Amino acid sequence: MEIFLEILKYTFPALLMLLLAYLMLSNFTENEENRRRYYLRKETQKQALPVRLQAYERLTLFLERITPSSLLVRIPSKGLSASEYQSLLLKTIRNEFEYNLSQQIYISEEAWQMVVTAKSATVSIVNRVASQLPEGSTGAELSKKILEHAMELGTFPTRNAIHYMKSEAYKEF
Repeated sequence: MEIFLEILKYTFPALLMLLLAYLMLSNFTENEENRRRYYLRKETQKQALPVRLQAYERLTLFLERITPSSLLVRIPSKGLSASEYQSLLLKTIRNEFEYNLSQQIYISEEAWQMVVTAKSATVSIVNRVASQLPEGSTGAELSKKILEHAMELGTFPTRNAIHYMKSEAYKEF
């Protein structure tokens, strides 16, 4: 029994020290891993910030370009019937949207939904106004009616989306 107590007297402190060393080492490695992850995330954010801001810029430009006042000035209605002009406006909006489609991965889901909603609202307004015009109307008449309808709305959906994009972009800083 004395031999057992003698062995226990030497092994118990050694096991205790081994356990303490293990706990300290595991705590140290966990802290090091967290520190590495933090610096990696920080570096990634530093590289991603310009790309994210560029996405906000491109989508804001898209929203500005599909706002009726801007869209109708850029796309002349000369010599076109209302249906031809409607098709041209919708094609332009669709092309602009498809060009900027990849930007959705850099912004929040809420911001992307605002962009999609603004685009859909613009398309809806163009289609609604075009359907209300009498047969044989000109593109100039369609253009005028779209502008009138946009002015009646007060704040156009693209403005709301631009405002949301700006506030979200400011949060990045």
